[in-house]
Amino acid sequence: MERMKITLAAMPRAQKRALMVAADAVLIPTALWLAFALKYDSLRHGLDQNPLLYVGAVVASIAIFAALQLYRAVVRYIGPQAVIAVFAGSIGSAVVVYLLGRAVAWQPVPVSVVVVYALIALTWIGGSRFIARWLLLPFRSGGEAVVIYGAGDSGVRLARSLGPSSGFVVAGFIDDKTMLQGGLIDGVQVSAPDKLPGLIRSRGVSRVLLAIPTASRRRRGEIIRRVEGLGVRVQTVPDLNDLVSGQARVEDIRDVDASDLLGRDAVPPNERLFEACIRGKVVMVTGAGGSIGSELCRQILRLSPRRLVLFEMSELALYQIDRELRTLMERDHIDLDLSCLLGNAHHKYRVREILQAYGVETVYHAAAYKHVPIVEQNVIEGIHNNVISTWYTAEAALECGVETFVLVSTDKAVNPTNVMGATKRMAEMVLQGMHQRGTRTRFCMVRFGNVLESSGSVVPLFREQIRRGGPVTVTHQDVIRYFMTIPEASQLVLQAGAMAQGGDVFVLDMGKPIRIADLARRMVSLSGLTVRDENNPDGDIEIRFTGLRPAEKLFEELLIGNNVTGTEHPMIMRAMEHSLPWERMQELLHELLVSMGQFDVRAAREVLVRCVREYRPGGDLVDNVWCRRESERRLQSKVTSLQARRVTGRREPVNSSD
Repeated sequence: MERMKITLAAMPRAQKRALMVAADAVLIPTALWLAFALKYDSLRHGLDQNPLLYVGAVVASIAIFAALQLYRAVVRYIGPQAVIAVFAGSIGSAVVVYLLGRAVAWQPVPVSVVVVYALIALTWIGGSRFIARWLLLPFRSGGEAVVIYGAGDSGVRLARSLGPSSGFVVAGFIDDKTMLQGGLIDGVQVSAPDKLPGLIRSRGVSRVLLAIPTASRRRRGEIIRRVEGLGVRVQTVPDLNDLVSGQARVEDIRDVDASDLLGRDAVPPNERLFEACIRGKVVMVTGAGGSIGSELCRQILRLSPRRLVLFEMSELALYQIDRELRTLMERDHIDLDLSCLLGNAHHKYRVREILQAYGVETVYHAAAYKHVPIVEQNVIEGIHNNVISTWYTAEAALECGVETFVLVSTDKAVNPTNVMGATKRMAEMVLQGMHQRGTRTRFCMVRFGNVLESSGSVVPLFREQIRRGGPVTVTHQDVIRYFMTIPEASQLVLQAGAMAQGGDVFVLDMGKPIRIADLARRMVSLSGLTVRDENNPDGDIEIRFTGLRPAEKLFEELLIGNNVTGTEHPMIMRAMEHSLPWERMQELLHELLVSMGQFDVRAAREVLVRCVREYRPGGDLVDNVWCRRESERRLQSKVTSLQARRVTGRREPVNSSD
């Protein structure tokens, strides 16, 4: 039997089709002969019939089967279309037999014979396919056993897509609906959620596939928490938005989205706010190739602006987002003018020329350096990109009559302990000062926490570390952060800009903070692995605590003080925060330019301290170039001192630390 199965599976497609045609050529006349035998209770009666009846039945059936592509169907994945073809072919063959009987036989074929023949042919032809399918299906048993959570349309489609070549075999379905529990789908039983642990143990299941694309994020989070700790890898099919937009198919299995770990449903956008600054307008996004900037572009594209200008200093990032947006435009038949421009936002005259040339009406300023340790080690560039570029771009927007200017800010601007946070807070204060001096442009800023899956985020880092076998590195066991998905944050940025009156600081509701160590443990668990620690020395992945990095905080805040009011959007608040008069801001900005021109990192940081009164540097300077130059200066000073001693002939004790 096994040899026969192997031989059947290894046969070329052409030979399999020829075998099916030959089998049908035998089964069809046999079914007709049996129909006569049953009618007349005689095995010989059917043999006395005109041979043309048998020939006509065979030719008609095979022709109809071929026309309906029954012979092109892959037996292992036979579905409803094949059943329809078998039914139509059998009925068509019976009609041909009846007509031939009236035309060439000695006497017409009785209707009862025709009906019995059709039923026998339908049973035999269809049965032969399902027997062949049954013979070939056991080859899937050698694959990896999986359970599909969700027995709806998506679950069924997913199960049927997991053929032998996928390396998976569906060991069972799980569904919350009691009406489905106990039923069979393609011979696989649907069970209740409480049966999942036993199913995993008895069938050796190694992963659970979530086929619930229409479920809310909160519901998905509940299911994920239920599956956690069962020692299986958890993966999912894409969500409903990706399926509807055509960006993914049900068959595209991927790891659980980090957004599912939040367990929080996004609030649907307020359409009036969502498109107020965009529809029919010329919109520009700076830093358009970054995590937030690129998502802003995707959202804006669907809101019918008259023109979308992408401004980015990275050639590769600009190329990638340009290609992606043009693909979306072609697929969704979006007609707008898309312009992709290279440049740096602190090149004031370049920005001004762009704003004038394109008649920009709305600017979303997302260009910034955001990685705390890197900015701490490159202070001058961090100030240049975060403070000066915001100032110059805002001045250019003011000169060119831009209606709305939205700065994408960060929670690290609140009571900052690092240069990155201080520069972002100073950038906010620049816009507040410009509003106070009087302007037609509405300047506002939107402040939020970490975004999942962004460049530099812990989630892709953890995923890569788990893939390599660990360790997963966390700075401190108590460090917590606020998180939001990139699409959700971008939608709220667009809506906040529509509510701007000028000088507004908008703060997004980030939900509850998440402990990073807990996030790491959950990601390890959902990968089907275990954490290796003192309680489980034989675990798979170690979580290693490396200590807080220079200027890093244990927790982030969203507000300076408590002066905050609500807005017409439930997840957007308006904060009333202190600022400096524009004359004072100008003085500090010019001091900053002088310090930067002299590459005096210490003086530049002092300007930040005087401007942002909440800024408390976490330690000494760690700027790479500054520290190297200071080290060389100290060394040169020692050498000069030693040379001076030799010249004067004095011998002075030398400190051992030198």
